Amino acid sequence: MQKLDMRSPWFSKLSVIFGPKPPRNWLLLCLISILVIIALLGSSSSSAFDSVTFAARPNIYTNYRRIKEQARSDYLELKSLSLGSTRPREFSLCGRERENYVPCYNVSGNLLAGFKDGEEFDRHCELSREQHHCLVRLPKDYKIPIRWPTGKDVIWSGNVKISKDQFLSSGSVTKRLMLLEENQIAFHSEDGLIYDGVKDYSRQIAEMIGLGSDSEFLEAGVRTILDIGCGFGSFGAHLLSLKLMAVCIAAYEVTGSQVQLALERGLPAIIGNFISRQLPYPSLSFDMIHCAQCGIFWDKKDGMLLIEVDRVLKPGGYFVLTAPAILPHGNSLSSRKGSIVNPIEESTKKLCWSLLAQQDDTFIWQKTVDAYCYESGKQSTIPPCKEDHDAQSYYQPLLPCISGTTSKRWIAIQNRSSGFLPNAAEFKVHGIHPDDFFEDVQTWKSVLRNYWSLLTPLIFSDHPKRPGDEDPLPPYNMLRNVMDMNAHYGGLNSAFLEAKKIVWVMNVVPMGARNTLPLILDQGFAGVLHDWCEPFPTYPRTYDMLHANGLLSHLISEGCSIMNLFLEMDRILRPEGWVIVSDKLGLIEKARSLVTQIRWEARVIDLQRGSDQRLLVCQKPFLRK
Repeated sequence: MQKLDMRSPWFSKLSVIFGPKPPRNWLLLCLISILVIIALLGSSSSSAFDSVTFAARPNIYTNYRRIKEQARSDYLELKSLSLGSTRPREFSLCGRERENYVPCYNVSGNLLAGFKDGEEFDRHCELSREQHHCLVRLPKDYKIPIRWPTGKDVIWSGNVKISKDQFLSSGSVTKRLMLLEENQIAFHSEDGLIYDGVKDYSRQIAEMIGLGSDSEFLEAGVRTILDIGCGFGSFGAHLLSLKLMAVCIAAYEVTGSQVQLALERGLPAIIGNFISRQLPYPSLSFDMIHCAQCGIFWDKKDGMLLIEVDRVLKPGGYFVLTAPAILPHGNSLSSRKGSIVNPIEESTKKLCWSLLAQQDDTFIWQKTVDAYCYESGKQSTIPPCKEDHDAQSYYQPLLPCISGTTSKRWIAIQNRSSGFLPNAAEFKVHGIHPDDFFEDVQTWKSVLRNYWSLLTPLIFSDHPKRPGDEDPLPPYNMLRNVMDMNAHYGGLNSAFLEAKKIVWVMNVVPMGARNTLPLILDQGFAGVLHDWCEPFPTYPRTYDMLHANGLLSHLISEGCSIMNLFLEMDRILRPEGWVIVSDKLGLIEKARSLVTQIRWEARVIDLQRGSDQRLLVCQKPFLRK
């Protein structure tokens, strides 16, 4: 490039105006003016989502629009510099000791606070008010998870905190399904090579409740399963292949975590305990609850733990317990049965459960469909709960009463509609107008098509080989799981299913919003209640994409910190994962400033001219140090 001749007449004229050395502000002003002209020349073009009343036509973020957006971004940054402001300081990385940090689970701190009898292992956010404004760093040998479906059976050992000694000493059914090789952990697939017979076990359960095979679970009304102490998720992985939603729930563990391993495989899982508090689910939530050597002593605490199982179990639902008894050699099967059943038999009678079947070490009880059983006084001495008891089932203390008996949702699982979409009677039960629901479903189908056109690394890439005016759509399996942080009716989940994406969604219903979780669970989706003023009960780097529609507005109304929310989002999002936030312009601008501090790459997209709504699309970089 030819250098500027400072002796030229043209430069001499500039020197007369500006002096021999033009001021820095003048140079910035000239550059800003050039960028403004570029942006104005393109102002007649539609934005990335122009005319999106979320129409069905997919919008592609073209190269030209990308340049235009970058010009606007650079203009704002240069304007900020010319006014003398500074770029927000980036958050530093946390120490190595926080690579697998889960807030609200501090056993030593809980003990000092006086918690005991197992409660020290429970969730206590009220003791963890101190905020650590740093970014949870990656483990030394972390690698991007393998895409599904292969990634469901093979994970990188450096991504989870488990030692070889822990692996070798583990003894449960699902733990023995692992094969440890150099830098990978492989799980037996569904091709008949299963060492401990997960397929056979699933078929056995189906036959015990009167079905021909486990492929008939759906026909029997079983859609959602809560798998307590799931090992590393092999049973849940098999159920997922049958199009059933099995959510693993297990206690927090410093190392060798069942939840962390399951989520690294891309399987639904959440940290939760059966100790002293209710689970974050409303009553009548699951069709089946499964415990295979889950380590819980169900006869303890005067049967309170079984009462909690009853609370979240739907009428006609099943409680499956596999618990091998340790008996002296030569004891009969009847003695084995008595050793397992007798301690909890009295409690199950009070709960109006019937022992449906027993085979080997597996026992299945069925919850009654007769709500009056609890009020008859013939079998039960446990009183029904008050009608408003279920209004706030969010980590409340366990109570010795029966929930849900007066609920309109007291419907036997065998009597529900066969499809996943609610029927007219079920809409009435949930207090939702069908037109509102189906309008929401159609809207999210269109929105997802627009989202998918944005979810490609080329948006933020400087890759020299552009494919042309339009970037290609991302592969169908680039995401394994998505957290919808303000799920409403679960419309985004429905859209993913309709689009045949290989992905499951954790539908989060925020506390303080309308409780639509029962509707979400009734559709066969995964979901949970959560207060976003607190950390989410999961391990770091466990979700591929986070979606938040209107959550920032809700958070402001609750008086919570948006900064803490984004730091928490960074903790639970895997490297190179995606974030899509939709909200009002002012909140999106604030959010964009925050994401620069946590080092995300971000773009703000104008959804529709004249609208106050904006879309913030971000990608978390792979930060090794």
